Amino acid sequence: MIDLVEDTRPTPLLRLGAQPIALTAVALFLLIAGVTSIAIWRAYTGSAPETDRVVASRQLQARTAQASEQLVEKTKGLEATQQESIDQLQVVQDQLQTVKRLLAAQQADTKRLSEQVTTLNESIDGLRQSFASARATEAETPSVTRRKPARYRHASARKRSRG
Repeated sequence: MIDLVEDTRPTPLLRLGAQPIALTAVALFLLIAGVTSIAIWRAYTGSAPETDRVVASRQLQARTAQASEQLVEKTKGLEATQQESIDQLQVVQDQLQTVKRLLAAQQADTKRLSEQVTTLNESIDGLRQSFASARATEAETPSVTRRKPARYRHASARKRSRG
């Protein structure tokens, strides 16, 4: 059989674990040194992240308030523009109604005048027909012409021959 031999070499971790007080003291020293260096750095630069955050939040609040005021102003401007547009639209609608009334009146006048022209044309056609029928009856009836007396007949013939 094979015998396993244990490794009895000392490891550095085991050696440190044997002195826990020294290890704790070194960790505490490093922690205090880090905190002290941060405090010295803040005192030297004069700024702390907490105050920077407060200043940044106040600036953000100021910007938000300014943006809100701008939105209110723009909204009021839009309301005024919208009201002007509504007023202009109302004026245009009133003008459209007036134009519609005028157009309806003009169409009624045109229709009335057209009817009058049609009536006049019918009257003229009736007069033409009656005039044509009156001429036709005149042509059918023989007209009685008087003869001039003989002495006047010769006198008119003489005048024709002289002239």
